[in-house]
Amino acid sequence: MIHALNPAARAAGLRRGQTQADALAMIPHLLCRPADTAADDRALEALAVWAERWSPSVSLDPSGEGLEGLFLDITGAAHLFGGEAALLAQIRTRLAEAGTVARVALAPTPGAAWALARWGEGRDPVATDETVSDLLADLPVEALRLDDRTVTGARRLGLKTIGSLYAMPRAGLARRFRDGDAIGLVRRLDQARGYVGEALTPVRPPARYRVWQAFAEPLGDIEGVEARLPELAADLTRALERDGQGAKALTLTGFRSDGLTTGLSVRMGRPGREVPIWMRLFREAGFGRLELGFGLDALMLTADLTEPMAARQGALESEAGAKQAESLAALIDRLTARLGEDRVLTPEPVDSWIPERAERLIPALGRIPAADPAEAGRRPLLLLDPPEPIDDPLFDLPEGAPARFTWRRVSRRVVRAEGPERLSPEWWRPRPDGREVRTRDYYRVEDGEGGRYWLFREGLYGREEGRAPSWWMHGVLP
Repeated sequence: MIHALNPAARAAGLRRGQTQADALAMIPHLLCRPADTAADDRALEALAVWAERWSPSVSLDPSGEGLEGLFLDITGAAHLFGGEAALLAQIRTRLAEAGTVARVALAPTPGAAWALARWGEGRDPVATDETVSDLLADLPVEALRLDDRTVTGARRLGLKTIGSLYAMPRAGLARRFRDGDAIGLVRRLDQARGYVGEALTPVRPPARYRVWQAFAEPLGDIEGVEARLPELAADLTRALERDGQGAKALTLTGFRSDGLTTGLSVRMGRPGREVPIWMRLFREAGFGRLELGFGLDALMLTADLTEPMAARQGALESEAGAKQAESLAALIDRLTARLGEDRVLTPEPVDSWIPERAERLIPALGRIPAADPAEAGRRPLLLLDPPEPIDDPLFDLPEGAPARFTWRRVSRRVVRAEGPERLSPEWWRPRPDGREVRTRDYYRVEDGEGGRYWLFREGLYGREEGRAPSWWMHGVLP
């Protein structure tokens, strides 16, 4: 099915919902690509976040059939951009500069704005409480965001425009649409005219905990921002403490004199409300990343993610371990703030007994790595992935560990060996390099210089015709 078209395809008479076979019959040289609706949704959400420069509350319009869009609540904000008409012109111009052609409209209700943006006449229509009904009257009933069945039924009765519905009694509409479609029609009509409210869900709901500080004169240097942050943090901690909450993510937002914003965010592994720790994390993140422009008129500190903080009673005998865990968590927070969440990682077990598949790296924020005492000394500190081949192995017994081997051009004599530890192959998972999966026998060996290694034999003697086992170095033991 055709999901989206470019202007040339629309000009050729193609339409959304048409089968690809019909489209190719009309235009044999038509170029078609698979649709990625998930990517379209992500792009629309990214556009909504970008549009927050004009409104603190931007919601996605879930309409289909190529009618997707954004709802911007600009209550009390139009004067910041020179008025309503200037704001609409700025939105359309900025989107055009970004390569997006858009139609914009302004109205007292989301339904009316939706209808005027898609069906209204003129450039950037603006409706008020007094004019919204008149502007909607000449628009087709499709402008009420109705489904195809309801639109077809309304047109069959001669109700082709929104204005033709004004004089119809609600009970009469209910009798004519006995299958329940009248509920949607009446509700949409009342929502568009402002008789019934309509709830919208912002892409990023406003933070529940936030504090402001406005300045009589623009704040023009980083030192001034850093000096005023403790006051904001203290106000925020009082609000969090009142509700028994702790912050796990903070954002410092600066409102510039030119109408733009600049921000700096930090995250923590555990909820907290200690101002010195917050200040240390913001310094690690770097106040220099803030772009002040011609100065900041206001600062806002928000707690983007909070969790309840309950008093924890630790065991007396494990007090040292608890302090060590807290210190490790604080270190992870500081490294994450300085380097980024995707660069401070910790291993997480995976359901596989093959060593190179047995774990994966995930962000360490909020996770304290725990060592298994039973595995200490049995698994290498350095795991080679992929394993490296061993040359010229010599054996006392073919089924045992090698007495001598060469690795990285250095010959090593084995003085101690332990094993084997046999790992069966995961035959249902092919190797990345395409080689056949074979049984492994792992050995822990020590050479004459004191080096300890973890090596394995891949394959079994006498059990695989035509193929000799091979030896591989997989890691360095502690």
